[in-house]
Amino acid sequence: MAVSAQFLEFALDLFGAVQPVRSRRMFGGAGFYAGEWFFALADDDTLYFKVDAATRPAFAAEGMGPWRPLGPDAPAMNGYYQLPPRLYEDTDELARWMRAAIAVAARATARKASRPRRTGARPRKSAPSRKRPRTSRGPSRGR
Repeated sequence: MAVSAQFLEFALDLFGAVQPVRSRRMFGGAGFYAGEWFFALADDDTLYFKVDAATRPAFAAEGMGPWRPLGPDAPAMNGYYQLPPRLYEDTDELARWMRAAIAVAARATARKASRPRRTGARPRKSAPSRKRPRTSRGPSRGR
């Protein structure tokens, strides 16, 4: 996952023409936030928008595929699809796609917040503590 400084600046300018966006470097790539919502990412100087069942067909219709962070033969991350390059030149259309990706992120956040918490669950056990510190002498011989 790598994103050049020039591409990151380009993406921020592109998104900024629609609405204020901030980025955060992640493992060589970058994530993009509109307000509190993480709606896009960049990897290998390519942009990907967050998708769900409602928005994924539009990306597929444009011939765009899912993000594959571990290479072309690795499993896909179906939550993010490549942004059609034609949108780099069409701010009005980009705005529609961007609003849709932000809405996907907002819905995902709302679903997570509405999940019931596990009640009555047993607390996790912590690792047992050692009563004797290990020494370089080896195991005890029961003296």
